Amino acid sequence: MAKESKGIIRQRVHKRIRRKVAGSTERPRLAIFRSVKHIYAQVIDDTVGHTLAAASSNEKAGIKNGGNVAGAKSVGKLLAERARDKGVKLVVFDRGGYLYHGRVKALADAAREGGLEF
Repeated sequence: MAKESKGIIRQRVHKRIRRKVAGSTERPRLAIFRSVKHIYAQVIDDTVGHTLAAASSNEKAGIKNGGNVAGAKSVGKLLAERARDKGVKLVVFDRGGYLYHGRVKALADAAREGGLEF
């Protein structure tokens, strides 16, 4: 039997998480995507399917680090700032099927420091 790739396993875990986690108007979903070079985060209202705020490490907005913990921290702070400007304070965290460790944890902690509550 062929071994399943990590990507397929992550997608299955993410589907399982998404059955329980959904963003609403009062508590949108903070979704994370992690690639080898970069990390991306969005605050999404799932009731209407709109992205309220987004940040990524490949933007030109002063994020020098890419896919490392320092880059994830700067993305978390930038996302929290943009979400607060839109009036979002409470969010539901969606780790995207990734383990809550390393870059994912760094982004979440920085978003909390930036003023988001989850």
